[in-house]
Amino acid sequence: MPGDNSERPILTAFSDLGLAEPILRAVAAEGYTRSTPIQSEAIPAILAGRDVLGTAQTGTGKTAAFVLPILHRLTARSDRAPRRSCHVLIITPTRELASQIGANIRAYGRYTKPTFAVVIGGARPGPQIQALAGGVDIVIATPGRLLDHVGTGAMRLDAVHTVVLDEADQMLDLGFMPAIRRIMAKVPTPRQTTLFSATMPKPIRMLADDFLNDPVEIALAPTARPVDRIQQQVMHVDHARKRGVLVDVLKGADVGRSIVFTRTKRGADRVSAHLQAAGLSAAAIHGNKSQSQRERTLAAFRGTGVQILVATDIAARGIDVDDISHVVNFELPNVPEAYVHRIGRTARAGASGAAISLCDRDERGLLADIERLIGRTLATTSGSDCSIPSIRPIAPAAVAARPVGAGVTSASEGPERKKARRPGASRRPNPRPSKPAGGPAGGGESADAGLGRVLTGSGQGPRGRRRGRASA
Repeated sequence: MPGDNSERPILTAFSDLGLAEPILRAVAAEGYTRSTPIQSEAIPAILAGRDVLGTAQTGTGKTAAFVLPILHRLTARSDRAPRRSCHVLIITPTRELASQIGANIRAYGRYTKPTFAVVIGGARPGPQIQALAGGVDIVIATPGRLLDHVGTGAMRLDAVHTVVLDEADQMLDLGFMPAIRRIMAKVPTPRQTTLFSATMPKPIRMLADDFLNDPVEIALAPTARPVDRIQQQVMHVDHARKRGVLVDVLKGADVGRSIVFTRTKRGADRVSAHLQAAGLSAAAIHGNKSQSQRERTLAAFRGTGVQILVATDIAARGIDVDDISHVVNFELPNVPEAYVHRIGRTARAGASGAAISLCDRDERGLLADIERLIGRTLATTSGSDCSIPSIRPIAPAAVAARPVGAGVTSASEGPERKKARRPGASRRPNPRPSKPAGGPAGGGESADAGLGRVLTGSGQGPRGRRRGRASA
């Protein structure tokens, strides 16, 4: 149902969306009473059994938009999934996002006790196979590992009745479309299929046309325009001076928890080492890090152990952490849309933030592409004038009045794209205390930020079934 966004309700009480009482109680326990626009439109459509094609920026609450109605529909079913199978399949591009969705399911299903398993690469397959053996309600999976388990017979897809394709455009970017088509070909019909994406390029539209049946279309907000609360600036810097300018930027008085983006994994390691040598608390995260290393780094960044995260674009869709004051593009992305996703890590939950891009001579074409995409010319300065935007983040609104919704966590399962269109290119304490794990959040696909810890435990479901293990 695409249409004029201005006629859509801004916020709706969760109690008005038709969700079961135990789910409403779980949402209230997380401190939320109102839904975001994507949730207000998607939840009733999914509850009605319709396919949904949703386009909305990260940070708008897409995860809760599909998790809550899925949990509701599972409460009406008494049958258990067959061995090595599931009723609901959620496919995501990244390990961290899969684990985070599992955290949402555990939180919002606290009173309904769904069984689930998180199936991701970078983790030992044995515990995942064991979790799948008895059958579970929900499987959250990255494409590669899912196909591995299907290929060995450890998992079947013949009992799936609901499929969610989350962050579809990132799966396209990472080259997962052939795998998605192979998976979808194995899922029986009729089924309910929901596809969410931050952008809607032609291949994603084609995928939707192939696998969605008469979908309700929900398109919210221009996906190529950063939020107004982000102060954006470009600093023209010779390539050889970038690291020194970066240190000056990050030592600014108003710079708190920050993310620095590089194009390559090796570059992220080098920049992180340079910042550490300059006395700054920094760590790198990218696809060559093991899953346990990535989890430890993110935990330290959410806490007080690391103030600066140096990341490749695997993190652009999902560092789900509150109070990120600055995002710095040490190198401009080759794909202009990635700029919007990168800088969207700041100015979340009603706060303000700054995005600073260091642009050398060889990157000016990339800058022009970004400005063309976002429809504006960015304020510029030279590297010699290291004036840092003064950011005083706005305190988020009271948790009880906040809608569920804001952000996604990601670090890619697949290889990062290395193809460039143009050649060329004393430790400080964290000034902002982190939220305790499990508390309400404003930064990652609904209450995802507060629930962003990685789950590895198991328990008993309501019908005596073994709960699926959320594998790290």
